[in-house]
Amino acid sequence: MGRMGSLLDVTGLRVGHAQRTGGGWLTGVTAVLAPPGTAGGVDVRGGGPGTIETDALDPSTLVQTVDGVALSGGSAYGLAAATGVQLYLESLGQGFGVLGGVVPIVPGAVVFDLGRGGDFAARPDTAMGFAAAAAAVGLGDLVDTDDAGLRGSVGAGTGAVLGRGMYKGGVGMASQALPGGPVPGPPGAPEIELPDGIVVGALAVVNAAGLPVFPGQPVAVVGTGAAPVGPNTTLAVVGTNAALTPAECRRLATASHAGLARALDPSHTSVDGDTVFALSTGAVPLAPVGEVGRTVAHVMMQAAAAEAVRLAILDGVARATPVETPAGRWDPYPVP
Repeated sequence: MGRMGSLLDVTGLRVGHAQRTGGGWLTGVTAVLAPPGTAGGVDVRGGGPGTIETDALDPSTLVQTVDGVALSGGSAYGLAAATGVQLYLESLGQGFGVLGGVVPIVPGAVVFDLGRGGDFAARPDTAMGFAAAAAAVGLGDLVDTDDAGLRGSVGAGTGAVLGRGMYKGGVGMASQALPGGPVPGPPGAPEIELPDGIVVGALAVVNAAGLPVFPGQPVAVVGTGAAPVGPNTTLAVVGTNAALTPAECRRLATASHAGLARALDPSHTSVDGDTVFALSTGAVPLAPVGEVGRTVAHVMMQAAAAEAVRLAILDGVARATPVETPAGRWDPYPVP
């Protein structure tokens, strides 16, 4: 499959994976690294979340920037991977400046994959988080812009499954570009000139209780004969090059959940920890468009983010590969 839209279409964002399989292992970490000065937000909607440092993304807190996001398997044990991403960024000198050094701001979230490789104790740690961050690449680092190796049953998607444990899950990406130039304004108002080059990208880790919803296909039903309901979660990171405040990033994350709900049925259940992070690199200023234009741009970005998340989730489902361990066998969902 050729390259499609990607979170890496947002210049400055980098993605890296680390994973381990075999010998009781089936888990991994995905690190999203952001350039200095990136703003961030988060919206947690699932009933069973596992998160770290999400309070640091509150728009009212001291630090108004974010340096990376850690997504990990291992349930709450996997939150240790965020420290590894922090340590890697510290080695680069990136983070919030304090007396004696820097403190990288790295929120994170986890999916439940404990025991899927056969060993309940085989789960991500700080070292795996460091390795994922050290492996991070941007679009310019890829040969012929082929990022297929960043998708599928890799990183935090290594042990991911979906449909109450029936099918293999994985990592997917997608992006949406906003039109530059004149766009319709509010009723009765003149057209608004939007800046060129605004893009919204998304990365998703699909480990859902629900099943995917593909266009033109009937909605599949998770039958009562499936595996018992257990912990699940779909995670997403949305990025844009448009200059947003932390409060605006929070709203972008909130709007992005619409794409999650369109792609998975059901979603946001009591056994899902569905969480979306939003990042703004600030490369494309919105100040020249005025307040009305800014509102129009925000709505367009929110719609684009929801669509990018929907496509990233379906990409993650389509890119999954079969796996068999002592705990079971999981084949990919039969994508239409």
